[in-house]
Amino acid sequence: MQVFSPGTVLALKLGALGALAVIVASLFLWRRYIELQPAIGDPVAQVVPFSHKHHAGDDGIACRYCHSSVGRAAFAGIPPLSTCMTCHSQLFKTAPVLAPLRTAFAGGRPLRWSRVNELPDFVYFDHSIHIAKGIGCSSCHGEVDRMPLTERQAPLSMQWCLACHRNPESQLRPQSQIFNMRWKPPANQRELGQRLRLLYHLHSTDVLTACSTCHH
Repeated sequence: MQVFSPGTVLALKLGALGALAVIVASLFLWRRYIELQPAIGDPVAQVVPFSHKHHAGDDGIACRYCHSSVGRAAFAGIPPLSTCMTCHSQLFKTAPVLAPLRTAFAGGRPLRWSRVNELPDFVYFDHSIHIAKGIGCSSCHGEVDRMPLTERQAPLSMQWCLACHRNPESQLRPQSQIFNMRWKPPANQRELGQRLRLLYHLHSTDVLTACSTCHH
């Protein structure tokens, strides 16, 4: 006795083929996405060769002067050109290397920066919550203030993120050290991390590693 009608069987077969096609296409697109990412350790060329080493390292400009929303929003924020021109309307006013900056500012247009770190659209990441819970900039971005051109320092892959979510104590630091690019886990990091986990009221590991935490 035939349980399903021929039309239902055909629909099921087409549905299965469609699901397989979606999976294959997703894997292909993910592979292409990974291939197009900058290699770890390779400086990313920019329309203006902005140097974090010069601005943050040599001149001591604080991270939040340019990335003003990093502690209160999901995105760290790219500074408007008016922030750049606060200094460069007076300093290096005719430097050829800054010509794209001056031209864009005069025309009211943004500069098209090349992204160094980029997550897929299906991943939700919030800078502010990580900072509030004791994760410092250098844990993900490296010692940016020593980079003449910014480079990617971490893969930011799912497994890389999950490794931290499974054991956040290994990276937690006091709020006074969040923007310290030279911070390294001290010898008593295990004890410090456990204490900070309670202080910051971190969720359980089950919640931190749940799919819905990063995939809303």
